[in-house]
Amino acid sequence: MRTAARWYRTGWDKRFCRGDGNGLAHPVSRKPTPAMQDGFNIPVLPPALVDDAVRRALGEDLGLSGDLTSLATIPPDAQATATLSAREPGVIAGLPLALEVFRQLGGGVEFDPQVADGARVDKGSIVAVVSGDARQLLAGERTALNFLNHLSGIASLTNKFVEAVAGTKARICDTRKTTPGLRAFEKYAVRCGGGANHRYALSDAILIKDNHIAVAGNAGKAYRAARAAAGHLVAIEIEVTTLSQLEDVLEAGATVVMLDNMDNELLKAAVRLNDGRARLEASGGVTLERVRGIAETGVDFISSSQITMGAKPLDLGLDVEIR
Repeated sequence: MRTAARWYRTGWDKRFCRGDGNGLAHPVSRKPTPAMQDGFNIPVLPPALVDDAVRRALGEDLGLSGDLTSLATIPPDAQATATLSAREPGVIAGLPLALEVFRQLGGGVEFDPQVADGARVDKGSIVAVVSGDARQLLAGERTALNFLNHLSGIASLTNKFVEAVAGTKARICDTRKTTPGLRAFEKYAVRCGGGANHRYALSDAILIKDNHIAVAGNAGKAYRAARAAAGHLVAIEIEVTTLSQLEDVLEAGATVVMLDNMDNELLKAAVRLNDGRARLEASGGVTLERVRGIAETGVDFISSSQITMGAKPLDLGLDVEIR
């Protein structure tokens, strides 16, 4: 097995890797991941973001005194091996964060992943084996699981949405409705589940919403003002709620339009009116029960905050082997 520190420095071991054509590599599970099946790759989490998030999480949990329980009950030379397993089916996300937990704690704890981020797992599947200094292993257990439970829950729910629209051209996208401080990781989890990312931040692109339109005067005027102000590389999307607004922004040259809170019949009418001129995104009131019908209207994208804000943590557990 590889130590956590070595795995972190050198990237995923070649036994678990495949190239993505861009000089990057990702661990490969024994089952096709949702992202692999959809023809795109899961991005690599920037090490600086992972390092910072884990450092803050460990500081929150260990405080100034460390793990008092483990220090009081476990001999300093004790070693342990634990199995990280799935207690329900789902899609895994967050392994780099879990590994970084044990790397930062030190003590030579080894983290051996048995699957990759983006892998589908069944109940009882082994996700990773962790072994080494027992005190450090237990000190990092909850922080590692918190990242994995939360992000795997997002990946799993995203995958349900993706599977619900299979066979249509619609892509499932996230939104900026994310947990403060965890956006990059939650959007990464969406990709692990086979979804696509909307903009990451206000600084990424221009998205003209109803409040902007209300202040600007009308949708067409707001779009023209944005087009005049933006550089040629800045993407612009505008939200509309009526067919008249859609016609207005199409005449103004809009290339991406968000159809907000429209029922399916209105979405179909919008697709007909658009006639291929712009890419259309449906948003608002998107649920797992409704998403298939939305996709069948012919829109290009469906964005939902539910996949990040409404996801239940995936039940994963870390159990120490009894010797």
